[in-house]
Amino acid sequence: MATVKPLHTETDPKKRFTCLPETSPHLATILGFPSRCSTFPALYTKTCTEIVDLACTIANFEKVRLHVRPEDIPQAQNLVSKRLSTESDSRKQNLNIDLISIATNHCWVRDTGPVYVRDAENTDQRYAVDFQFCEWGNKIGELLYNSSADKQAALAEEASTDPVDWPIMDAARRQENTLFARRALQLENAHYPSSSVIRIQSSVRLEGGGIDMDGDGTFMAAESSVLVPSRNKGLSREEVEAELSRLLGVTKFIWVPGREGLDITDCHIDAEARFIRPGVVVVCKPHAKCGAVYWDIYREIREVLDSATDARGRKLQVYDIEEPDPDLLKGDIPGEEAEPAASYVNFYFANGGLIIPAFGDAAADQKALETLQKLVPEREVKQVAVNALPRTGGVLHCTTQQVL
Repeated sequence: MATVKPLHTETDPKKRFTCLPETSPHLATILGFPSRCSTFPALYTKTCTEIVDLACTIANFEKVRLHVRPEDIPQAQNLVSKRLSTESDSRKQNLNIDLISIATNHCWVRDTGPVYVRDAENTDQRYAVDFQFCEWGNKIGELLYNSSADKQAALAEEASTDPVDWPIMDAARRQENTLFARRALQLENAHYPSSSVIRIQSSVRLEGGGIDMDGDGTFMAAESSVLVPSRNKGLSREEVEAELSRLLGVTKFIWVPGREGLDITDCHIDAEARFIRPGVVVVCKPHAKCGAVYWDIYREIREVLDSATDARGRKLQVYDIEEPDPDLLKGDIPGEEAEPAASYVNFYFANGGLIIPAFGDAAADQKALETLQKLVPEREVKQVAVNALPRTGGVLHCTTQQVL
């Protein structure tokens, strides 16, 4: 068994770092196997299956570190084995998937996990920022959390066993979520000691899905999920930008308004707009059936991006990718997302590949595939079918974190 040693934390407030783009070569991808308390009972099995499908797809390109609660290891291993039994190159994929025992709940490791950066002085030492996950601004009353009256009612109706036996996301488990980034880094150093990583504790709180960088100095985010008291009470925009410049190597900030309270994330940018490469951005365009607020957000984003330049002074090339028909995703589980998170721009870059969602709208799925293939002709584009994940608030990028 690997020896878990104390994790070194960098405390020099003047030390500077840089965040490499997601398109950089990865050492691995972090994923999280959902715990029972983190989703609805009727969607739990499907959510687990979708995470394993994603893990096995990424394993075609690179190593995968699937973080799993100790008691869920047998279930996760069984799902991985079943999924790989259908693959022609299953031996390679199996060798590329490590199950790591850790106290974890949310599968949204983009938000709970560390964000890997490098020393701005170009040393070989690896670092990772711990943004101290706080349940998306302490939204513990959301239906995602089993302690709410509405969620208890959903449990009573949907659980196949006595709902009292279904665990709730209590304070102890929420603390596990906050500590996940730190513990994941400790385990990384224990399991993979050849290239150690040092933790950086940020004075700014945010989630990895709330920010996007081009790796060339340009940063993009919604004000509603970063510059808000629920994350950063008492910090001014200038103070937030100064800390993010230091931690991520940012020289140009592009802020879109977003909408606080629209969803649990307060409008994470990785569901709205993403860098394909420096100077090229894709934007999620709402489906015609979407509500007016989503069209307002889209128009605001296009207005900002259409007039923006990046850190190098380049005018951005902006491409739309329209969402699928929401009626083809919606389910009937009490308390699930009224508006599924059906964004094609919530994709994930792997080594030599691009993994994108397929939502079950054949025409929209195909059009998104064709658009992204044209934008990244040098990569192999693969689709992963999802339904449970968007019905609980996220897609592929939300569930992945690159290890650099």
